[in-house]
Amino acid sequence: MTDAEAIDPTVAPSGTGCLECEAAGGWWFHLRRCAQCGHVGCCDSSPARHATAHYTSTGHPLVQSFEPGEAWFWDYATNELYESGPQLAPPDSRPADQPAPGPAGRVPADWARTLR
Repeated sequence: MTDAEAIDPTVAPSGTGCLECEAAGGWWFHLRRCAQCGHVGCCDSSPARHATAHYTSTGHPLVQSFEPGEAWFWDYATNELYESGPQLAPPDSRPADQPAPGPAGRVPADWARTLR
C-alpha cells in the first residue's frame, strides 16, 4: 500500500451512501470509501463515478469497498488491489438493509443496462 499519509483510520465515513449522488438525487451501484478523509462515493460501474472523481480532485489514492462483507482496498495511483488493509473507523460498510444498487426508490428499472 502507499504511504501512511494516504490512510487515516480515525476518520468516520461521510455517510451511508454516495455523498454527491445523495445531494443530486442520483443512484449508485456499489460504494467506495476514501481511506484518507472518509468520503463515500459511487464505484466506476455507477453512472456518476464519484469515487474516482474524488481521487482526481483530491489526490487521495486509496479507497476501501464500502459494501457489507468486503474489506479490499484499491489504489488509484498504482492501479493495485489489496485484499486487506488497516481497520478503518466504523461503520465499515453501508447498512446491510440498504440495497445495492441504491438507494431504494431512486434506482431505475433498467439499471443493469447502464452499468459500465
